[in-house]
Amino acid sequence: MLDMNIEHDYGVQGHHFTEPSPIDETALLKKHTVLVNRIVNQLRVHASPHCSVEDMQQLGLIGLLEAGRRYGNVDDENFPAFAVCRIRGAILDELRRLDWRSRQTRQQAHELNDITRDLMRSLGRQPTDAEIIKALGTDKKDLLARQNASLAGEMQSLDQLIENGVDTQSNAVYDGMAHEHTRRSLETALAKLSQRDQLLLTLFYQHELNLNEIALVLDLTPPRICQLHKKALNQLNHYLSS
Repeated sequence: MLDMNIEHDYGVQGHHFTEPSPIDETALLKKHTVLVNRIVNQLRVHASPHCSVEDMQQLGLIGLLEAGRRYGNVDDENFPAFAVCRIRGAILDELRRLDWRSRQTRQQAHELNDITRDLMRSLGRQPTDAEIIKALGTDKKDLLARQNASLAGEMQSLDQLIENGVDTQSNAVYDGMAHEHTRRSLETALAKLSQRDQLLLTLFYQHELNLNEIALVLDLTPPRICQLHKKALNQLNHYLSS
């Protein structure tokens, strides 16, 4: 099951909450920049002239510093899990703001989804990459680009589902009790997913595998991973909001 350390009890002391202590930002960057590097590597397929890998790196470092300021005790064993949410969120927010996929890329992603859906209906099963390539009249390199674009269009961060359940005002101190409630709600919602969907989310968010790596682990095609990813997040959102 997905490790629930993604969100943890952030400094709950009964019902009293204290301001985070000032942090040594230089030491924070030295110790935890590896988190930024891992997330940028996962998202680098979405780099563009408008948001380069270097831009992602800078956004991630800003996210890391913000996580440190808001968490306070950056030496706490649960801080890395908290920081990952902030780092990934900072990068994804900027990518969404820029709408980094061109119109042609979006159209190609839609075409891939439509073709895949049509093949599933006609074949009665998930089509292979070779069958999709033939139906599209393209090659393996183009298919991979379309698959990445499709995943980008459907990418909804699990971090966002968590954040939607708590007060996220930029200057607010995190409410530990609210986070604990959200953590328990998420744990309950995750338990309702199938084991395969739980594993998929674990591979994507905890182990930070990319689309094709997850497809290999689960012995499925990348388009199917996109579909399952979107379905799992929609189910989580439904469980958390009901």
